[in-house]
Amino acid sequence: MTSKLTGGCQCGAIRFAVSSPLKDTSICHCLMCQKAFGNLYAPLVGTKGTDFKWTRGDPKRWRSSNHVLRGFCENCGTRLTYEADDGLAIAIGAFDDPSALQPIVAYGAEGKIAYVDDLANLPNRDTMDDIESAPFLATVVNYQHPYHETDDWSSSNEQKK
Repeated sequence: MTSKLTGGCQCGAIRFAVSSPLKDTSICHCLMCQKAFGNLYAPLVGTKGTDFKWTRGDPKRWRSSNHVLRGFCENCGTRLTYEADDGLAIAIGAFDDPSALQPIVAYGAEGKIAYVDDLANLPNRDTMDDIESAPFLATVVNYQHPYHETDDWSSSNEQKK
């Protein structure tokens, strides 16, 4: 990866950019990462030796162990970082185009949930294919920050009711 990649949180209060190569892509199955991401594993990419920078806002951080800080948006809760002595890693899903960052290694295999290997075999349905059982989908209005850079997004930070 050599072109500029951007990303940020759901509400747009925090944004970042990197244009140097990102190579250290991984997922972590350890129990700490599962809990920190509220997910089956944590997809991360290291930024060591790159020109990574925060372009809007700064994550709030919580110390999950004596070695690790976890960064997140205090407005919308989006998980953003894993920070340790060996560097900063960013959540792959926080990038505007996460498909550009395919994981190449899986860590924490001892915590891997057995059915993770079978997820690719699940039947696939598009969101709107579920309209009969979830008719509210037809009326959803997305308040998330768009998947690209914006000059200003302060109005999106106000909770819509």
